[in-house]
Amino acid sequence: MLEEMGLTPVWRLRGAPAAVDEAPVTGHGSPVTDSSDRRATIMRMEWPELKERVAGCTDCPLHAARKKTVFGVGDEAADWLFVGEGPGAEEDAQGEPFVGQAGKLLDNMLAAIGLKRGANAYIANVIKCRPPGNRNPEPHEALQCEPYLHRQIELIRPKLIIALGRVAAANLLASEASVASMRGKIHRYRGIPLIVTYHPAYLLRNLTDKAKAWEDLLFAVRTMEVLRKGAEAPT
Repeated sequence: MLEEMGLTPVWRLRGAPAAVDEAPVTGHGSPVTDSSDRRATIMRMEWPELKERVAGCTDCPLHAARKKTVFGVGDEAADWLFVGEGPGAEEDAQGEPFVGQAGKLLDNMLAAIGLKRGANAYIANVIKCRPPGNRNPEPHEALQCEPYLHRQIELIRPKLIIALGRVAAANLLASEASVASMRGKIHRYRGIPLIVTYHPAYLLRNLTDKAKAWEDLLFAVRTMEVLRKGAEAPT
């Protein structure tokens, strides 16, 4: 499995300090000011209603150019939740997150820690529609999608969230810090332990950081082992 990621096995984390950060959810660090009525409606939805609402959403300008919304995929009672930033061209065409080369790498990363798409793992994005030219989502776009993601998280009730890349981390943790500075720590999204690592698309462009991503996955596995014992996440 590790060879598929282009990695050499590392069986012990090296110098990965951990800390606990409590932070509200925002779009790129801005306070959430979404319509309370809209939000309340979304937060009452079960899976079928939520999927239908996302599929027909026109609440921000991104809907105008999309082919398909990208809701998320996987085990709806998963312990592991992986969150990326938003759909690219292939995701927009297929309606599924993380397809193409970045998706293959993510699947290999999951396999390396004994997971696979749809089996105790769920994959979602901060936003559900593709931004033009695959640019980063704007704060107001992420704000409109935030209740969808939060409701997904409430329904899944994951034990651990993995934020893939800076945009996901920024929106989940209300922080503009770099991925490098957030790695190796336990953060929290509304009380749920969260670990930050590199986005698979970034790793395809920066092969030397694959070893760091592998360390992050080992840290996540160690954290999950503790969580499954009913203990607090390691610090």
